[in-house]
Amino acid sequence: MRNTTTLAVAWEKALAANPGLQAAKYGAAATEGGILQSKVHPNPELAFNQEDTRSNARSSTMQINQLIELGGKREARMRIAEGEKAVAHATVFETQVALRFQLVTYFNELLLAQQRVQFASMTHELAAHAANAAEKRVQAGKVAPLEASRAQVAQANAALELQQAKSSIAVAQQNIASLWGGTAADVGEASGDFAAIAEAPTADQLETLLEAAPSMVLARHVLDQSRAASELEHAKRMQDPTVSIGVKRAKEVGRNQIVFGVSIPLPLFDRNAGNQLQALRKVDQAEQKLQEQRLQLQSQVFAARQQLLSSNQQLSLLKSRVIPTAQSAYDVSVRGFTLGKFNFLDVLDAQRTLFESQRKLLEQLMASHKARAEIDRLLGTSSMAVPSTDTAKTGI
Repeated sequence: MRNTTTLAVAWEKALAANPGLQAAKYGAAATEGGILQSKVHPNPELAFNQEDTRSNARSSTMQINQLIELGGKREARMRIAEGEKAVAHATVFETQVALRFQLVTYFNELLLAQQRVQFASMTHELAAHAANAAEKRVQAGKVAPLEASRAQVAQANAALELQQAKSSIAVAQQNIASLWGGTAADVGEASGDFAAIAEAPTADQLETLLEAAPSMVLARHVLDQSRAASELEHAKRMQDPTVSIGVKRAKEVGRNQIVFGVSIPLPLFDRNAGNQLQALRKVDQAEQKLQEQRLQLQSQVFAARQQLLSSNQQLSLLKSRVIPTAQSAYDVSVRGFTLGKFNFLDVLDAQRTLFESQRKLLEQLMASHKARAEIDRLLGTSSMAVPSTDTAKTGI
């Protein structure tokens, strides 16, 4: 039984076993440790002090010192850790979208290769039919043997195209399987409707989806994280006191004494001004990066949509006029050659026109699906750029 793979099945395998995606997920999981660490308070310090070495005059002090964080430093650290988590999860989403785009591209290439084999087989049959007609005309003495030679060359070229199309299938299968560490045999034949024209989203739809794009989400989280880092540096302006409490034992006195103490750094030289300035400029940088990403994304989405619209227009023209006309011209030329009304050059010319039209159809189908997949990659959407014959959930 022939093995077939749908886009949904391939996506499930890639989600489960793609190394790059798994690495991104582990990176996101690692941020949980950062959140846990950001919540802890400073450890207390145990100190021992002894004055004098003479037993009758010795004085010993045992105390605990505790740093008290002020100014919201702990809360700022927690916000930074949460920001790191958000950035990591946004990276996972971006990696997942990129993987989806890669899979759809490879799947399209396999469908294209399969479609090329179908067209090449049809082309080979047409060339064989024309060569047979030419041979009969030569045997009947109605045309020169040169006509048969031309037909045989055209048939050989068609056979070569068929062989090349078949070899490209194995390459496309291996590309798909490489996304989860499988083999070409695991993929088999791709199941999908490559001839379906990808739908172009409206300008209003694109505008709505723009802010939720993976790159925009990531850029906003980076901005939030930089703001949290700036808040932490600002909080460090307030000096943290250290509170001490302990017991002092003096031999001369002969009793224990409670000891209290407070120490606080004097910000005479270091007021953390440099770190504050650096953090503020990084916030400015992140804000500009966000704006740059928005403009770049708008340009890329616009270009992809224009490519999709252009490809779809060409597909409509090819399907409605060009290919039917070329097919009709080829059929007329073959019948005319058989009846002796045309020479074989007319047949070859009509044949080339038909084959070129079919080749353009495949090229524009691929361009259409690629443009739609590019839009999905940029916006983080899942349009099923390759309409599949199954109804399984394949969204991200």
